[in-house]
Amino acid sequence: MLRSIGRALPQNYYPQEMISAALWNEWGGSDESRARFDRIHRSVGVRGRHLAIPMEDYRALDSFAKMNDKWIERASDLGQQAIESALCQAGLEPTDIDHIFFTTVTGIASPSIDAKLINRMSMRADIKRTPIFGLGCVGGAAGLARAADYLRAFPTHTAMLVSVELCSLTLQLQDKSIANVIASGLFADGAAAALLMGGARSDGSACPRVVASRSIFFPDTEEMMAWRLADSGFQIVLSAGVPDLVRTKLRDGVDSFLISFDLSRRNIAHWVAHTGGPKVLQAIEAALEIPRCALARSWKSLSALGNLSSASVLFVAADFLESKIARRGDYGVLLSMGPGFCGELVLLQW
Repeated sequence: MLRSIGRALPQNYYPQEMISAALWNEWGGSDESRARFDRIHRSVGVRGRHLAIPMEDYRALDSFAKMNDKWIERASDLGQQAIESALCQAGLEPTDIDHIFFTTVTGIASPSIDAKLINRMSMRADIKRTPIFGLGCVGGAAGLARAADYLRAFPTHTAMLVSVELCSLTLQLQDKSIANVIASGLFADGAAAALLMGGARSDGSACPRVVASRSIFFPDTEEMMAWRLADSGFQIVLSAGVPDLVRTKLRDGVDSFLISFDLSRRNIAHWVAHTGGPKVLQAIEAALEIPRCALARSWKSLSALGNLSSASVLFVAADFLESKIARRGDYGVLLSMGPGFCGELVLLQW
């Protein structure tokens, strides 16, 4: 059972125009290049974003080590805020968590951030830990799926998935590629924590249960989305072919998944998709043959917050849970895609 989802955003919020202007002042170039830059930043459909630190502080982070140190500091803070929110909603304490899953793709720590959170929040000494790195945008859905898998084996347990993505702390000012220009306009910072309870812990609340999940891996597409590790940190690899891949491949994966439960897309009342950008959301709509209104909350989150990588789909899901529009018996599919290239589907029922 997906009991609650807590969210946390940095206090530093800026309109997209302000972020774009600051980035261009760093990059510079011809009037033609400026026009193309502005056109790309407008095309991603983001009105504003929360940044991990004040905008004027980024210039001092002139090495990968400095950026990653700041990532560890801020990830710990925001992760704790998200967990506290999820626990408060469920009326639970940190010591009630049996297993913590942690997913990120924007920083490195060993021990991983979940260990720091266990210490900060005085969780139990016998808590189980599963840190996950590298799944990118798919990490939110995949993390939910892995937590649900665990709870099938331990139905009396409670699991927590924590996602912290501070995309601004991967900023590469030396990289003027189209992929990096897109990323600099699309990705943002935030954290989410999803609390899941095993079947034996059901408390009768109107929350969805995770019926099943399925991973979809697309062979020989690993160069479509990735990090390239440079001396300055994480350098993005992003192919223009991602929307076409989603448009042509997603439908078969979803249909195959649903038919194994005697369901079809017509039986799905609610779609919860990560905010991959306008072209990706349009590709999902085309592949699944659903109207734009079916992904209204994803479009809204993209516009208001940008793409929060693995946390994106959890933010959309939290908005959906708060709306309380689902009726008992309704089916929903939560989905996201990311490096691999791959996707993750999670079937929910209220």
